[in-house]
Amino acid sequence: MAAAQQAAAATEAPQPSRKVRQVAPVVPPKSSQPPDEILSIPGSSSNSPAKKIARKLRETAPVVTETYVAYGITEGLVKECAKQADYTIPQAEQRGTDIPKTKDGQDLGVGKGWWYEELGLMPTFNNWAQITFLHMYLLTTRIRCFPPEIAPTWNQHLIDHFSYIAEERMVTLHNIQMRMIRNRYLKDLFIQWRGLQAAYDEGLVSGDSVLAAAVWRNICKADEEVDLRKLGMVVAYIRSVLHALDGMNDEAITTGDVVFGDPGSEAATVKVRSKMMDVKVDGTGIGTTI
Repeated sequence: MAAAQQAAAATEAPQPSRKVRQVAPVVPPKSSQPPDEILSIPGSSSNSPAKKIARKLRETAPVVTETYVAYGITEGLVKECAKQADYTIPQAEQRGTDIPKTKDGQDLGVGKGWWYEELGLMPTFNNWAQITFLHMYLLTTRIRCFPPEIAPTWNQHLIDHFSYIAEERMVTLHNIQMRMIRNRYLKDLFIQWRGLQAAYDEGLVSGDSVLAAAVWRNICKADEEVDLRKLGMVVAYIRSVLHALDGMNDEAITTGDVVFGDPGSEAATVKVRSKMMDVKVDGTGIGTTI
């Protein structure tokens, strides 16, 4: 629980001195096709010459090649995760121009997409990191099902590539030139990553209310004014993406051609009346159907 509490505390954003798109999976999934709006694998062919060579190398020297394959594929996967809440800061390229700030002093950028335009989050470094982490977590839950000798390699490369992207963003958008300061932020982000994994894991096991609370703390910063319907859409989105990933075999995941959608596709799901609303709970905690 200590780790989950650490994830709940929002790290200060860097201060300057200055979908999934759907076509048929390249490998037939274990069960059903993933929903169009949630997760898909674009039309790259598993029979392309490059991928045939890669498969052959992995068959002949799996231990030697796995780390190189994982390094290249996870780079693309993390970039896809980072795209979900991407933002820019136009003033960062304009000398002598002040960067707008949020009320708590974070650099305020410009961003589009569901997370900013519908959920109402502000385009800041910290919000970008948390939404990127959420999508990395979704991939991590599937990577845990890889053979135990390769799963740690894939997970490690995920967080490594995130660190590279985050540090580059600190320099190019937030003008943080001192490596010592960047390293401090990266350390804080890693602590958040460890904590939110525990929080989301607990939510998946304990139920949607616990999962929603984890999303509310980490992504919504415990905002009491958050739209609960949209919070419910995020929870439904998490469940849908995990279901879609579970329907793909390992080779389909390791092509790296995964494209995420957004929680807006779950609007109809959230409007469905819960069966639990028809259960009357007495003083003993025992429910009866009304």
